[in-house]
Amino acid sequence: MAKQFDLIVFDWDGTLMDSTGAIVDALQSAARDIGVPVPSNESASHIIGLGLLDALRHAMPDLPAERYRELAERYRHHYLTRDHELRLFDGIEALLEQLAASGHALAVATGKTRAGLDRALDACSLRPRFLASRCADECHSKPHPQMLEELMAEFAVAPERVVMIGDTTHDLQMAINAGVAGIGVSYGAHPRPQLEATSPQFCADSVDELAQWLLAHA
Repeated sequence: MAKQFDLIVFDWDGTLMDSTGAIVDALQSAARDIGVPVPSNESASHIIGLGLLDALRHAMPDLPAERYRELAERYRHHYLTRDHELRLFDGIEALLEQLAASGHALAVATGKTRAGLDRALDACSLRPRFLASRCADECHSKPHPQMLEELMAEFAVAPERVVMIGDTTHDLQMAINAGVAGIGVSYGAHPRPQLEATSPQFCADSVDELAQWLLAHA
């Protein structure tokens, strides 16, 4: 069966890595540290996938502008204390291996910084699996299409041959803005109803479901 996609782009946090809880905890701890109202689990998880400063502005829109840097520093402190504990979702390594073996180019588009993604790739020994990546400190934050547009240009791939996979509406809206297909995964930050509201091509409730669909359709 002919491939539907040549380039498969993955979000990182909540899609490949089981880091949603750590991100939520770090944001809530940072808010406590600087003495501002602590966002709910729902509010904190909603901003996952955005660049850090954009995420903080969305989560705490009433915070004085000069305090976002302070909040970001405390967030980084708390996240980095748990960074070494984070693991890929079960089944991700096998899925990536199968996709690469079937001739797909694999890339990452993430709200992480370049330093953060490099650290995660090395910790998981996944750097060789991905041919390219784009990070939030190199491009406009999601849902702006710049990350996907640059990846399509790098690989000389048309939008109809690209799919973006992510656990948030930010990922799926970025796919829409770039004119590429989107696949949602509901085991990360955003619940299935929110993901389905963006009309993705498919929505998976587990890595197994994602793998089955990709290996049958991608």
